[in-house]
Amino acid sequence: MNLRQVDPKTLVPNPANPRRTKPDAAYEEQLAANIREIGLIQPPIAREIDGRLVIKAGDRRTRACIAAGLATIPVLVIDGDDANHDSMRAFSENIVRAGLGTVDMWRAIEALCGDGWSEDGIATALSLPPRVIKRLKLCGSIHPAILDQMAKGDEPNERDLRTIASASREDQAEAWKKHKPKKTERTSWWELARALTKTRFYARDAEFDAKIAKANGILWEEDLFAQEGQDNRFTTQADAYLNAQHEYLSKKLPKGHVILPVNEQGEPKLPAKATRIYGDKPGKGEIAGRYVNERTGRVETVIYRLPAPKPVAKAKAKAKAVASDEAGVECDQDQDANDTGTDAETVAVSTRAPVTRDGVKMIGDFQTDALHEALETVEIDDLTLIALLALAFAGNNVQVRTGERIEPGTAHYRRSMIAAALIPGGALTLDPETIRGAARAMLRHTLSLRVDWSGNSGDLARIAGHQIGADRFLPSMATQEFLSCLSKPEIETVAVANGILPRPTGKATRAAVVDRFKTERFVYPAATFALTQDELTKLAETQAKLAAANDDEGDVTIDDEAPDGPAEADEDAEDDPALGEAPEAGAASPYEQIAAE
Repeated sequence: MNLRQVDPKTLVPNPANPRRTKPDAAYEEQLAANIREIGLIQPPIAREIDGRLVIKAGDRRTRACIAAGLATIPVLVIDGDDANHDSMRAFSENIVRAGLGTVDMWRAIEALCGDGWSEDGIATALSLPPRVIKRLKLCGSIHPAILDQMAKGDEPNERDLRTIASASREDQAEAWKKHKPKKTERTSWWELARALTKTRFYARDAEFDAKIAKANGILWEEDLFAQEGQDNRFTTQADAYLNAQHEYLSKKLPKGHVILPVNEQGEPKLPAKATRIYGDKPGKGEIAGRYVNERTGRVETVIYRLPAPKPVAKAKAKAKAVASDEAGVECDQDQDANDTGTDAETVAVSTRAPVTRDGVKMIGDFQTDALHEALETVEIDDLTLIALLALAFAGNNVQVRTGERIEPGTAHYRRSMIAAALIPGGALTLDPETIRGAARAMLRHTLSLRVDWSGNSGDLARIAGHQIGADRFLPSMATQEFLSCLSKPEIETVAVANGILPRPTGKATRAAVVDRFKTERFVYPAATFALTQDELTKLAETQAKLAAANDDEGDVTIDDEAPDGPAEADEDAEDDPALGEAPEAGAASPYEQIAAE
């Protein structure tokens, strides 16, 4: 065995290299950048055959040296006695290796900084984005006991790590005492992060300008774990942020809009007898009310309609007639009861559905918002993400009629911009963060449970939401607005299930439920994402029909399951302005328009 200095271009690639699939170009570029910056650390191994040096281990390193422009590199030339070990060397080099954990990487970076390396220099040498180095340096804010646990390979996801690192050492130590795992268990990082969570409001959701921010003393921090390409500044100064939003709202209220007060739950209080309209743009006779959502910090808009005023004389005459009719009916019923000897309870009463149409719409809104929040924040492994994306595009609403709250007529541009992030320069990116971010954005754009003009994804969205735990993002539904959508028997059922004795009237029972959940979250059972047994049975029947149709290679009709056809969708897009205008024939596609701009 001897060490030689040779031109890397003269080396012959290993014909028996077990790595037949070429690595991503990003990894090849990273290795070349590293060698260019600090040189080759480990020489390739080669064997001399017929006067030529054939690589036995180190094909990637050799390619990287050539890409880095090195004229000569050291090569370890082995003797011909142990040729039977060549395949094992090549295989083991790719298999028997272990990457550094987060804590070890941070300690190594700290050591490099101690040796005089700057963060930018480290990022250049390792071909890593500077943000990755800054993230790793967050470990310097982690309590030592938590770091020791992470060093064992038990690490939190990026979101939980960010939350933990943002807390003070004292708060971390206190929370760790309560959530420290037993020796045989792994850490419940989500529980630890939740104990340390502070409300975050983002600059991208702020309506106020820098002048108002400065007047309220708001200081921004950078979220190093958020998706690139957007404003990731945030603050935990919740009161100052909300005051700034209210100040903006009072000074910059759009013409024709009104400011709505909020109740104890932070929900907008509509005028008496007002009917809420679920849409994005007020129509004729409708009013747009604006308020600050104190849970998200966003300025939001509610559309509502007031009842049409009735002529006074006509209203009085009608009221008098109704009163007279009711008195006559009461007398008749009393007389009938006396004549027949029956109890008044036998008089038939009209039945009411457990939840009104408005209640169903509200549940759809709650579920969609919770699903979107889960898709934005919950850690999702790549296989699940791909599976959910496939499910999303099989939804009933795929034309796509999005559930996102965006400006009318901009849905197709929104999808185009998501796709544009995946194809910079006209080539598909292989950056994992960009791909994951685009997948989450497309899922948010596609999956919907709103019960209105946008259509919804049906059971598919509920299955997706259940898979990623979107239930925990549902708001408390113990509000007068929602509970008033439940029938008297249903609100009594809710009350009994939560240890509350029903009151004489439905209104009193609702008030008791609201009071019971003043400091707790209540979620109406039917609003959770998991499918009921009956729904699972129906889904199984639908799937069986699809399977039978596939076997028969024929068409099958499945009631209420087929999405609108293209012709109907086009008509909807043209007739309903909320769905966006249908593109004209021959018009440039969104991709072409973006390229032109």
